[in-house]
Amino acid sequence: MKFFHVKTVAETLEVIAGEFKPNRPPIEVSLIDALDMVLAEDVFSDEQVPHFARSTVDGYAVRARDTYGASDSLPAFLDVTGKIDMGKSAVQPVKEGQAQSIPTGGMVPDGADSVVMIEHVEEVDDLLNVYRQVAPGENVIRAGDDVEKGELVIAAGQRLRPQDLGVLSAIGKTSVRVYPRPIVAILSTGDEIVPADKKVLSPGEIRDINSITVATAARQCGAHVIYGGIVPDDYESFAKRAKDLFEQSDLLLLSGGSSVGTRDYTEQVMQSLGDPGVLVHGVSIKPGKPTIIAKAGAKPVVGLPGHPASALIIFHLFVAPLIQRLQGQKPAAYVSRISARISRNIASAVGRSDYIRVKLEEREDGLWAVPVFGKSGLISTLVKSDGMVEISANKEGILEGEAVYVHLFQ
Repeated sequence: MKFFHVKTVAETLEVIAGEFKPNRPPIEVSLIDALDMVLAEDVFSDEQVPHFARSTVDGYAVRARDTYGASDSLPAFLDVTGKIDMGKSAVQPVKEGQAQSIPTGGMVPDGADSVVMIEHVEEVDDLLNVYRQVAPGENVIRAGDDVEKGELVIAAGQRLRPQDLGVLSAIGKTSVRVYPRPIVAILSTGDEIVPADKKVLSPGEIRDINSITVATAARQCGAHVIYGGIVPDDYESFAKRAKDLFEQSDLLLLSGGSSVGTRDYTEQVMQSLGDPGVLVHGVSIKPGKPTIIAKAGAKPVVGLPGHPASALIIFHLFVAPLIQRLQGQKPAAYVSRISARISRNIASAVGRSDYIRVKLEEREDGLWAVPVFGKSGLISTLVKSDGMVEISANKEGILEGEAVYVHLFQ
């Protein structure tokens, strides 16, 4: 088996963006169940939030002009004409020279345009001494300050966070249309791979790491996961199990068997699942060059490298965006990254993107990214790392002290 034309990281991401979209229709779920799901349609408000002007402090509703010039030595004097109760309408308007007691969240009465805090007044019988002036609108949230009627509250493609669900609740929504969580199936391959719960390993055996790391990474992206187990390096059993999992899932991940070798059947299996077949066979990247991305019908199938560190880096670069596409999620304007300085010189080959695992260190002169070197089969290098630094394909390396972006692991 020979590699097809190897694609760059950017070309591979373009393939993912151009070829894949949600392959299941939106569903209606309650707000309490919608956390981390992706909104399938724009949501507009049918009302103002809040629908009445309310106070942000305990104090007195007043006309701001009646407090101008008030100070500790020369207070303003206002007549207290009423008290506003929580959850009740403010019936009586505030007129010139008047004030009404109001709690935090209370409805500001007609005529009043501000609230003076209780700490800045003194009530003597029905006379209010005001020791500090307020400006119009001070300590007041006006009707519609939060959300206006007809306003686009959340656009389709937004992954719903607690604050998003809160604003939906504020405009009276109890349910929302979202894309279903994608079902991701994971199948590990290799005669040497054994289940993680095997207590005593025979010579040559390796516990299955990728199914755990990849499955939990997929869950972090909002997916449901099916673990398909382990199949040996036998085409018939591999193809049969892959087909079964493919039919149950929205995305099939095959771990191992994607490098050049006489016993590696991944490409053949992926082609057998349906047209158009393999779209990417090899990426100019280190680690993770033997990555395969295929499309069978509308569904993506990805062949991940067998080495644990490579597999997880490829997941972050390509599989996470794939899962986002399947949920209709709009690409973020930025990725989860932080700026730091690299702690040493690192050489790189032009024409290949290198991803260096790093640990962040806070020093007196700022944040530094310290490389964590190790072969791609060593999962412990990722445990010691906070993220990774990209050396782009057009660079020969990076120099000690150079500013870099660290793409943070979740």
